[in-house]
Formats: sequence, structure tokens, C-alpha cells
Amino acid sequence: MGKKSRSALIAALAAGSLFTGMSTSTGAPNPQTGATGPGDGSPLPSAGASPLPGVDLDTVTIPELQARMTRGALTPSALTSAYLRRIKAVNPKIHAVLRTDPTALRQAAASDVRHRHGATRGPLDGIPVLLKDNVNTRDMPTTAGSLALAGDPPDTDAALVTRLRDAGAVILGKTNLSEWANFRGEKPTSGWSAVGGQTANPYVLDRNPCGSSAGAGAALAASLSQVAIGTETDGSIVCPAGMNGVVGHKPSLGLVSGAGVVPISAEQDTAGPMARNVTDAALTLSVLAGGNTSRAGGSPGSLGPLNDLTHPGSLRGKRVGLWRLPSLGPAVDAVMTRTAEQLRTAGAEVVEVTPPHQARLAELEFPALLSEFHRDIDAYLATRHGPRNLGELIEFNRTHPAERTCFAGQELFEKALAAPATTDPAYRAMRAELRRLSRNSIDETLRTHHLDAIASPTNPPAWTTDCARGDNDVIPSSTPAAVAGYPSLSVPAGFVNKLPVGLLLMAGDHQDAELLSLGAAVEHRLDAWRAPGYLPSVGPDGSRSR
Repeated sequence: MGKKSRSALIAALAAGSLFTGMSTSTGAPNPQTGATGPGDGSPLPSAGASPLPGVDLDTVTIPELQARMTRGALTPSALTSAYLRRIKAVNPKIHAVLRTDPTALRQAAASDVRHRHGATRGPLDGIPVLLKDNVNTRDMPTTAGSLALAGDPPDTDAALVTRLRDAGAVILGKTNLSEWANFRGEKPTSGWSAVGGQTANPYVLDRNPCGSSAGAGAALAASLSQVAIGTETDGSIVCPAGMNGVVGHKPSLGLVSGAGVVPISAEQDTAGPMARNVTDAALTLSVLAGGNTSRAGGSPGSLGPLNDLTHPGSLRGKRVGLWRLPSLGPAVDAVMTRTAEQLRTAGAEVVEVTPPHQARLAELEFPALLSEFHRDIDAYLATRHGPRNLGELIEFNRTHPAERTCFAGQELFEKALAAPATTDPAYRAMRAELRRLSRNSIDETLRTHHLDAIASPTNPPAWTTDCARGDNDVIPSSTPAAVAGYPSLSVPAGFVNKLPVGLLLMAGDHQDAELLSLGAAVEHRLDAWRAPGYLPSVGPDGSRSR
């Protein structure tokens, strides 16, 4: 899209009119959530009803697509066109994609040529990828969902986008997110941003997609792209994956470069792959990681070999620790019981565990993130047009009513502005304790019980989206790996009242390849993925007690 003045862009975004290459909505928006209906109430088709002969977009994997491209039975242009048509047809119902890249078909055509000449750049060549809109792109806006960044695009791509382009991936567009990655108000509504409105859960449209990679999770559930890139500080990849019935991998800290990604905390932030199957997530991670394999502490580390996940290995002899989390409710616990039985039937040993130190982690994490956010967002804003620091950003929100159409609060911004600096000895002691306890919570549990991984429910069934109430999302399972900087992986596990529940797997530092291999075997055994139904509602929200 061409450059406009920042004021004109803000006005267009606030009016909901600036979406490039796609229709934004049909029907009237819900005044509370911004969601819209289909206009005629007609059901949406499964992506399996694809105009690509022999290709079911719901279930096809990257290796299967590449095999067809090698045979000449499919071109990247045809695949990209199919996804663009699906976005146009389905996105008005769920508001997951903010904008499509006007150069997507040009990128695909270049991949067509490489495929014809046998000069492809790897498994992602010609594969459409959506990016969460906090990942810098030089040719599309990067807003973090905020009108404050709605002006000119960043000057350069994020490092991970450069890796994707170099691998031949087709950058299809940008997905909506929880504004500022859910780090603005104390009672936010996940999946809402001033730029994109409210993203809906494709399974049940009045339910929430979870944050903050909400648009990425919903877009994949609706088969609007082959893969997507999300980001996580604590739960923002794995929760949307679980709640939208897809796969999400939070890599080990430092495996994927954070350069050019709107931050919360360098101590916990990471981008990672989201997909409809573990194979595609693993192949995408191999591109994202590239040569950046340093551990957070600077010692050598690597992704390690990725086995051929198209033929998942056996679960026989694997040991998995099940952390039940009864606070998520009896229906979720019943899903975990069935999951444990399925894994045992496949030959795995499942033992019940409770990782230590969880109460202390919950006590310390938030104050540390406040200090880190102030430091890191100031550094990022200095690279962009618009507010130059956190104080100016707070003032922007106070003077732009469109930033308060769902929830008004920016309490986290205000607390971060007043938080101790990251040079403060008290802060440093807090982060050191967080790092030690979080790593011990996983390492001790793995070692004591001789485990290959720890498993827990990723999420409760999705709550109803309600701007007045905000989220109902105190979900502790993501915290140990997020704070430790260890990998985690969510795979579909089952359903509660037609709403997906994920199984979260955690492993030790830089055990990403081993975790993905185990996750592929678990995914194959559970076989829990089902296409979304786009139901308007399933009745009152009884997913959790408050």
C-alpha cells in the first residue's frame, strides 16, 4: 500500500476502512466486540472444498504440497491464489487477517520459476505465511494493533522475515492481535485491537480466540494460510493454538531472533511457528532459527536435527509427566484423563507431577516484566514514527478515543512507566530468582521422574468475548517454560462443548527438536483436530468458575 500521512492513516483505520487486498466485513458490527455476521447467515464451507484439485487446505502438509509442486501438479501461484480467495470469503466472519500483502502473487510467481527450474530454496519455497502484526515488514504497516504505529511501515524487515523471504516463503499478509500483545490494560479483551477490531474464534463465534497471537490462531483454524508466525512472552503462542485447535511452538529463548519484533521483554519474548500440524511447525522453525542458535546466556546451542516428522515415531517407552491443573475445570481434566489413557495405550508411561515454585513465579513475573517493558518498548519506539517513548504512547491513548472502544484501561503502561529501572539491584535480584526457580521447576521435575516431557492442559474452553468483563484467562501452564526460556508445544487434545482444548508439552533448554518429534507422535496418536463449525454460540459461558 502507498504511504499516506499518519493522520489520514489513523482516521482510515479508526473508521475500519483501510484493509488492503480484502473485504473487511459484511453485516453490521457488534458494538461491544466489533465482530460481524455473514450477512445472509449462510454456513461457511470447509477449506477442504478447495478449488485446487486433490488438495484439502484443512489437512495438507508442507511436504505434500512440495511433492505436488515438484511433480508440476501444483504451483505456488495457484496455492497463494487459493488462500487469498479463502481469506476474502471467510475473514469477514472472524476478522483474523488485517491485510494481505499486495505483492503476494508476485512473490508466488518468482517461486513458480524456481520450481520449474529445480532451484527451490527449501521446504518453505512458495508456501504462504501470515505474520502477526507486531513483526516488522518494510512494505506493510506494523502496528501492534495500535493506531499510534499506523503511519509509515518500518524501514527494515524483522530478522525472521528476512529468513522467510530468503527461504522463498510467500508473505501473505498480517494478522490481528491483542493490542500491544495484551500488555496495555489490566482487564483486556484478547483478540481486540484498535486497528483490527475483535477477532472471533472460528469454532464458536461469540467465544474468544485467546491472546495475543489471536489472529494467527484463528486464521490457521479457518485455513487462511499454511502457517503463521506468532509471538509469546507468556502463553501468547500456545494459548491461541490450544483455543483455536491448532499447533503452536514457543521456541527456546534465543533460537529465533527478536530483532524487529515489537517487544514486551527481551528476557522472555520469542517468535515462533503456528500451523495445523507439527510437521509444518517444525519445518517453519528450521527456517526461523537459521544461523541464530545461541542460547540466551551466550553459550553455543542449536536446534538440533529435525527428524522426518511425516512419519511420527513411536511413543513406546516415552515417559510423560501429567500436570493436571484442576483449576481449569472438571471437563478439561476429563480431556487430560482420556489423553493419558491414549498415550498409555500407545506404550508411553504417564505419571502425575506438580512442578514446584509456581506460586513464587506468579508473584515475581509481572513486576519484572513491567521494568523490562519500559526499557524495551522505549528502545523500539525510538526506531519508529509516532510516539517516541512510553510516556508519549500513554498520552496518545488518552487523546485518541478509538483506542478505548473496547476497553479503556492502560494500567500496565502506567505501572511500567513507574517501575524500577532494569539497572536497579532489586529488579536484578527478582529476575535472577525468576530464572532460577522457573528452570528448576522444569529441570527438577524432568530429572526426578525421568521424563521426556511434562504435559498439561494448554487452555480452558474459550470464554465468551466481553469487552466490559475482559478476559477470563489465568492459565498457569505456560508460565514455567515461558519464564525459563525453555520450549513448549501445544497440540490439539480434544473438545469441551465444541470448543478445542490443547495439550501443552514442555521440555528442557534447547530441546526443541526432541519436543517436536515427541509432539508429532502425540499428535498422531490423539488425532484430535477437527475443522471449525463457525457456530454463532453454544450457550452460556460455563467454561470456568471465576
